[in-house]
Amino acid sequence: MSKRDYYEVLGVERTVTETELKASFRKLAMRHHPDRNPGDKQAEIRFKEINEAYQILSDNQKRNAYDRYGHQAFAQGVSSSGPGFGPDFSDFMSDIFDNFFGDTRQRRKPGRERGADRRADIEITLEEAFRGKTAAIEVPTNMLCDACAGSGAQHGAKPRACSTCHGHGRVRATQGFFSIERGCPTCHGRGQTIDNPCASCAGMGRVTRERSLSVNIPAGVEDGTRIRLAGEGDAGTRGAPAGDLYLFLSVKPHAFYQRDGADLFCRVPISMVAAALGGEVVVPTLDGAEAKLRIPEGTQTGKQFVLRGKGMPVLRSREFGDLHIQAVVETPQNLTRRQRELLNEFDKESSSATQPESSGFFGRVKDFFEGL
Repeated sequence: MSKRDYYEVLGVERTVTETELKASFRKLAMRHHPDRNPGDKQAEIRFKEINEAYQILSDNQKRNAYDRYGHQAFAQGVSSSGPGFGPDFSDFMSDIFDNFFGDTRQRRKPGRERGADRRADIEITLEEAFRGKTAAIEVPTNMLCDACAGSGAQHGAKPRACSTCHGHGRVRATQGFFSIERGCPTCHGRGQTIDNPCASCAGMGRVTRERSLSVNIPAGVEDGTRIRLAGEGDAGTRGAPAGDLYLFLSVKPHAFYQRDGADLFCRVPISMVAAALGGEVVVPTLDGAEAKLRIPEGTQTGKQFVLRGKGMPVLRSREFGDLHIQAVVETPQNLTRRQRELLNEFDKESSSATQPESSGFFGRVKDFFEGL
């Protein structure tokens, strides 16, 4: 039976680019792979035909020869590599097997499994984030069983090599002309079976216990900071390394300060008299000291003041952010008769010079309506 045209086999035009050729081959190889079509002889034949066509057209010299002479160019054999499994094909099939079965290039030793990672949440105050602290936490962790020293077998007993995989932890199955490796279903990849499992851990080699840890939280941490403690997670099996413990920090809202990075923000109420005449207010800071803030005469609500270096420490440095203070002029309430009289006298004595903003506003309003 005559061979089909290689371009037709791969479903491409003769002007196909290298990238388009690879994409078409990948698609067809995935579709007709024998492991996706077990027992289908036609799929196996089609798969070999696709591979042969790609081996010719992916090589520039072979493609040129094929374009000139067709199949006759390879009547005596394609080359020393032949239309079999060349390097490019191996790369593609590696990708295909990764998609089917996961990456098989990194093999674990039978029975050894790295411990799982653990997570713990810690809530701290803004003051603790400012100073840093040492926190004691209780974490449930899978630890090595003391009764069997992590072997999973009763005291004095020993695990034996799995009779199915002979201690390898993996078994091989042949489908068509491919061999597929997978975890042993008998020992679940451990390579060993236990006839007399440990009563304390039921043969798992690990038990769950509460473990106390002392954690150093550095000054300057922010809400959502993650701290990794290497090797403090679950114990590994049969001598494998332990997992890690990840601490996620949350900072409680503060009654006085809001935080943005290393900068702190707060609103400070100022009496009407202090705002008009000027004065001084005392602002508490997180370092325990008191900062004196000079209020200039005629201060308005919303006026911003900055105290340099009075904010949060910058994590793992000697720098500090700033403290931003917003003035809020407080309007007097519950006035006595005498206070009302004094304010009325003040109002009569007021002019555009003493209240320039309101005078300017109402002047613009008047001009607006006159213009209408």
